[in-house]
Amino acid sequence: MIYLASVNEITDINIVKTEKLLGRVAGGDTDALSELYENTKASVYGFALSILKNTHDAEDVLHDCYVAVWNSAGGYKPMGKPLAWLLTITRNLCLKKIKEKDRTQDIPEDWDSKLEEVKGITEVDKLVIRECMNRLSDEERQIVMLHAVAGFKHREIGEMLDIALPTVISKYNRALKKLRDILE
Repeated sequence: MIYLASVNEITDINIVKTEKLLGRVAGGDTDALSELYENTKASVYGFALSILKNTHDAEDVLHDCYVAVWNSAGGYKPMGKPLAWLLTITRNLCLKKIKEKDRTQDIPEDWDSKLEEVKGITEVDKLVIRECMNRLSDEERQIVMLHAVAGFKHREIGEMLDIALPTVISKYNRALKKLRDILE
């Protein structure tokens, strides 16, 4: 059985803990930044990779994100969505990187190496995940990752990706149908 954790499974305690870490980061606590990084790096990296399609660029954005967090944690307003704040920073950094490179074509995605780091997934499950994800369009993959894996609501995904809510829902449902067809 394939198991993917979601933000929905993060307890209120973890959200409060993350917000407290951001408060400590705002106060200059480097240990809090390290702990925040360890707790959120997989989500930040995965989201960056889904946008940039390049492991090196995604790693650059990952590190730039935490530099930005260090510099702007004091401006974070606790509203129970610290991961959404981090992913908004990530998205903005990705868009900036794309603009800087003035890319006109995508570089093939190499997220297989990160899949190897996920615990509790068999080799067969990894092969199934790779095959399924590779058959989705880039936008469908982003929407599925943000909703099914990261637990964001369709409305939030629409805001993050600057896509109308009905379009997000339509693309998500289309992606799920593709995944069902692949698995049958």
